Amino acid sequence: MLLVGSLLALTACGGGNDDGSGSDDPKKPSAGKEAESPAAPDGVDTKQVVGELKGPNGIEIALHSAVRDSGGFVTVNGTLSNKGERTFRAAEWVSGETAIKSKSSIAGATLVDPNGKKRYLVLRDTDGQCLCTTGLSDVKSGETRPVFAQFPAPPKDVKTIEFHVPSMSPARVELSEG
Repeated sequence: MLLVGSLLALTACGGGNDDGSGSDDPKKPSAGKEAESPAAPDGVDTKQVVGELKGPNGIEIALHSAVRDSGGFVTVNGTLSNKGERTFRAAEWVSGETAIKSKSSIAGATLVDPNGKKRYLVLRDTDGQCLCTTGLSDVKSGETRPVFAQFPAPPKDVKTIEFHVPSMSPARVELSEG
């Protein structure tokens, strides 16, 4: 009986990476750390570029789509590229809203209807997290990451919007219907 109990105790304690994070998978984020962005979502053609934003120190975003869906949302998908020599941290991209919990994110992005003179902020879930890419800390030189942000849709007659990200040039993009 003592042998069975010892084996069970050893089995329960063994296996995996015990880095104190509670995760046995080294690719899985540790508790308290933000997850890295997943690969581009299904249906997003990363070879198609519908707009480009350029920022300081070689930071660029190639926009692949801006899709209005039937639920009343617009989802913008793109690829962030660090073509500079320094590691990039998205600190200036965090929204200025005080109740925001999303750090190292693209939460400060906005959609602008230039004709209707209206600005749309990134949507939030009930916990205050942005419906956007998070985990944008330490983007190394030469690295790319997929990015997305979801917004309330402008009126149906709005066909062209501007996508703005703090510290970057805006991009004018045609909305497609999803």
